[in-house]
Amino acid sequence: MLLRSNKLKKRLKIMRHGRCFDGVASAALFARFYVDRIDPNAEVVHVPKEHARGPVFGDGDFDADVHAVVDFRYAADDRLDWWFDHHASAFQPSLDEAHFRARSGDTFFFDPDARSCTKFLAQSLVTAYGWDVSRYAELVRWADIIDGAQFDSAAQAIDLEQPALRLMTFTEHNADPTLEARLLAGLTNGSLEALASESFVASIVAPISIKQARASAAVRARLTTLADVAAFDLGDEGFDEYPKFVPYHIAPQAKYVVAVTATATQSKVHVGSNPWNRPQPLIHLARICERYGGGGHAVVGAITLGPGQLPEARRIAAEITDELRRAQKES
Repeated sequence: MLLRSNKLKKRLKIMRHGRCFDGVASAALFARFYVDRIDPNAEVVHVPKEHARGPVFGDGDFDADVHAVVDFRYAADDRLDWWFDHHASAFQPSLDEAHFRARSGDTFFFDPDARSCTKFLAQSLVTAYGWDVSRYAELVRWADIIDGAQFDSAAQAIDLEQPALRLMTFTEHNADPTLEARLLAGLTNGSLEALASESFVASIVAPISIKQARASAAVRARLTTLADVAAFDLGDEGFDEYPKFVPYHIAPQAKYVVAVTATATQSKVHVGSNPWNRPQPLIHLARICERYGGGGHAVVGAITLGPGQLPEARRIAAEITDELRRAQKES
């Protein structure tokens, strides 16, 4: 199918899940598709978005000619042109789903059962447009492994031997838009190994490796497990994240993990389930997080709060921990 047209508008804004490898991979892949098949002269603008309580899209988000959202919740705005997502919490508020159903078509794609947005996006573009994604097989495969937690073991997940894991670490910790632009361009130009070997990637990953070793030690010192639910609080340590698979390496018997982190700009509650010891039946974690303005997937979710809200984050984490432990005792 030939879609290219000189009459199409030129400025494309792609909004995506920020600080997320699946988000940047989805955005990079969609940008490549759009330039390949829609408009080779498009000016592409990338904007990261973060889940939060209440509205996350403002009028200023829709100031381009064409707007796309990938790996992030639905925007009930008629100026949205393209949407790809796989989050169970994609519609907040729930009334947004009616807006989506009314205009879903060959530019709106949603599957909450998809492991990663990148693979779902790739498959959708192959089916709907016959686009050849074989050149990006490595990117699609690793985005699906990372976002779907399809690692062989917790040990494999926390080392940085694989180039994709170094790129994941870069994505989660880089705050420089210039370096982010280089990453987005590089994801669809050459191998992941070549990109991960770039000095600008190493400049972020090397110090983060040291920081993650400190975070891992802090997790080990604070983690407690009761009724197959592990919990720990890093709120006073200044970590915005921690190596997310470390708790399952430390406590392989844990079926769920609840954690708190905080920095000067945000407080966050992290909720996950063990990919190597998945609880049966599984409690839908996104549904729990949605109650507090967060979201995610059935197997993992998060709640992001504003600065100075560490006490509230701790209260929420305690409630969720108690709920999961009660459920485990009853199962």
